[in-house]
Amino acid sequence: MKVSRVLIFVASLISATLSGAQSWTPLTHQPTFAASTALLLTDGSVMVQDAAVANPNHWWRLKPDNTGSYINGTWTQIASLPFGYDPQNFASAVLADGRVVIVGGKFNLGTLAETTMAAIYDPSSNSWTSFSGPPTWSQVGDAQSTVLPDGTLMIGNCCNAQQALLNASTLGWTITGAGKADSNAGETWAAVPDNTSTPHRGGVLTVDVTTIPNTELYDPATGTWVGLGSTVPLAACNETGPLVLQNTGNIFATGATGNTAIYHPTSATWTTGPTFPAGQGAMGGPAAALPSGNVLVQTSPTSPCNSAGSHFYEFNGSTLTAVANPPRAGVDSAAVGRLLLLPTGQVMYTDSSNDVEIYTPTGTFNFVWQPTLNSYPSNITVGASWYTITGTQLNGLSQASMHGVGAQAATNYPLVRITNNATGHVFYAFTHNHSSMGVATAGVQVSTLFDPPLNLERGPSTLVVVANSIPSAPVAINVF
Repeated sequence: MKVSRVLIFVASLISATLSGAQSWTPLTHQPTFAASTALLLTDGSVMVQDAAVANPNHWWRLKPDNTGSYINGTWTQIASLPFGYDPQNFASAVLADGRVVIVGGKFNLGTLAETTMAAIYDPSSNSWTSFSGPPTWSQVGDAQSTVLPDGTLMIGNCCNAQQALLNASTLGWTITGAGKADSNAGETWAAVPDNTSTPHRGGVLTVDVTTIPNTELYDPATGTWVGLGSTVPLAACNETGPLVLQNTGNIFATGATGNTAIYHPTSATWTTGPTFPAGQGAMGGPAAALPSGNVLVQTSPTSPCNSAGSHFYEFNGSTLTAVANPPRAGVDSAAVGRLLLLPTGQVMYTDSSNDVEIYTPTGTFNFVWQPTLNSYPSNITVGASWYTITGTQLNGLSQASMHGVGAQAATNYPLVRITNNATGHVFYAFTHNHSSMGVATAGVQVSTLFDPPLNLERGPSTLVVVANSIPSAPVAINVF
């Protein structure tokens, strides 16, 4: 009876966020700071930067309530960045070990800097460690970044054609990326599927800003770039829009020009997509891959560059549909917006104000997109750690939360959500040491480790692995 009740609860938690008309809802407890770049930590909480220059180095964490609601979540301030480092428009990523890394920054302490400073955050100790960008680089700035399938962070130099790989254990760098046709400046990246049906599997796609309308792909097997041919012009004002791998397998490329294009990874070919209406484009803006397979995109007028007057659209693979706008859309340009896919299937929107909005989309996921669990612990003990889960598609089918240059918040890593059968309360474990950070890995078995939270309620419970808001089928466990 209790198990039936919790399965119904889990189903309702999913369907409540994936059904009904699209809508925006403000947080019940709005931040007291200027919420900007947000990253989803592997314990289900959201780490958010305070963009106000008057509050240098400040970061906050939003934790969902005991029903799993982010709308009713609460804020706590976390450790500040090391003294002297407070960047805007920087490279960022959640690593396979659960730590968060930020590198560079176009601005630092409110001043144009193209800084090479960097720091890595450990959620378990609530502490930052300083380090620096590649030693041969004089600038990193508003760099691109992505985590490759083997867990290595790759960043681009803001102002030339070089890339570098970070060893997260030693914080040392290796230069890579021979053959890049133009500078990284203004370009955005997206991971391509990491499976045997994809040429250059696990590679990184970009649309060139200088050699328009050229496109390229970084092949991690060789450390070099290969040309992918031309597409419709997508670059304007020295920027493009975000590139988003959909759950359906294609990459939706948005343009600062208002044009869009679709990359087909299995055939390595391009087709032309629809054009944003009314002079809108996604210049430097955000996008998110929704559980339904649609993509949510923020746009603003293409002329003049980075002007206010945003609109939001969903792309379903062939057409663009206008959806509701959040309250501040009229005063925002796409470049200031940030979209973060949450484990509930909703999307968090921040715009460097204290109005944080949650988007609830319609539609649901295809069951073939779900993570599958091959092995998991049926009994776990609070206070213990390093439990192992193995399965397929634990990293999801997309990096999901994407942006134009100067902000990255990919969510392609497994979360472990545990629901107590008796109370219905929701808890997230801390996941770490994922065996892969590749997306759309098909039937390849991958794994992750997790540590139960100390406040986890005891008794019969239900566990799911969530990847980009899509949960696995629930399994029964006991908590001691």
